[in-house]
Amino acid sequence: MNKDELANLINTKVTSYREYRIKYAELVINDKSLFIPLLELAFDETNEASIKVSWVLDFVSREKLEWFYPHLDFFTDNISKVKHHSIVRPMARICELLAKAYASKKNTEINKHLTKSHISKIIETGFDWMISDQKVAVKAYTMEALFLFGKEIDWVHGELKLILVQEISGGSPAYKARAKKILKWIDK
Repeated sequence: MNKDELANLINTKVTSYREYRIKYAELVINDKSLFIPLLELAFDETNEASIKVSWVLDFVSREKLEWFYPHLDFFTDNISKVKHHSIVRPMARICELLAKAYASKKNTEINKHLTKSHISKIIETGFDWMISDQKVAVKAYTMEALFLFGKEIDWVHGELKLILVQEISGGSPAYKARAKKILKWIDK
């Protein structure tokens, strides 16, 4: 299956229902050759399938995060260019998964691939998402990723804390709950 066929299949078959996103993520998981076209399509906002493709990519990342490792240059070079919320959200989720894997004592494989440059790009994009008009889910995933990367990069916690303290009073209940949790972690 080529990239256009994959885009057409996902665009016509995937809906917002979780079962469809999982079904087509499994299609990719069962055929690794579809991963690179999927990744490229997710960042091509000119393609009408990019939103649904990014939903599928999110589910693939939950099962096969290691498939991203050889493509971290591409991923981190492009996350800041994504503008549509329905694509930003899965990208923020993938950044959070990368941060969790990196912070995990069990997963040392990511440490061979995720460079300081990649981390810097994720952090820079994350702060852009935190101070821009993004939905709560994007900010929730992002604040956790920033917290985790901030364990190694000392200035991140201070900047994140400033943003959270400033924004918490006007945030939604979900934003407030996640921000309070992150602030407690920072203060430990």
